Amino acid sequence: MQNLPSDLYITGTDTEIGKTFVTCALLRQAAEAGRRQVGMKPVASGCIETAEGWRSEDALALQQADGLDVPYTLRNPYALPLPAAPEIAAAQAGVEIALAPLLAAHADLRASHPGVWLEGVGGWAAPLTAQLEQADLVRALDIPVLMVVGLRLGCVHQARVTQRAIVADGCRLVGWIANPIDPAMLRPAENIDILTRVLGTPPLQVMPRRAK
Repeated sequence: MQNLPSDLYITGTDTEIGKTFVTCALLRQAAEAGRRQVGMKPVASGCIETAEGWRSEDALALQQADGLDVPYTLRNPYALPLPAAPEIAAAQAGVEIALAPLLAAHADLRASHPGVWLEGVGGWAAPLTAQLEQADLVRALDIPVLMVVGLRLGCVHQARVTQRAIVADGCRLVGWIANPIDPAMLRPAENIDILTRVLGTPPLQVMPRRAK
């Protein structure tokens, strides 16, 4: 496993490109290496109702991957039922997503663990609210960003646009991971070569071929 920072925000070039799959894989690799990283999903929509309350399948996957017993509300402060953009899901639930609770939950996790890896929502430029961007959270936490690139037609464009947006937002990009999500994609190796050239660095990892 690459020597990733203790604190990290994992974003993607779009939605449904395997952020959860990648984050879980990194958490398992960290645990195997003796690093007790906590997986956090600050905001999640499309949650399921359980006896314990609304739960995000992504957040539960992170919990299983890191194997750490932490309060769910710290791992996923905003669990929204509607499977829609956070702003829409929050409005439907009568909830206002705010920066302070996210920072407080992260601080509580960080106080008792050596590091926290946060999984973002959708692509990098997807807003959390009309006033709150994912970049605002990253800057407030002062943590670097890891970009997951879903390998499919158009990924070079999406990766370049996302990289430029992260930098333009005043955030630090620590690297990228290639995730083959389209089994029918032509010339994936050549695409990785192009991505390496235009992004200026090779992928930290190329994930095994899976749907997510």
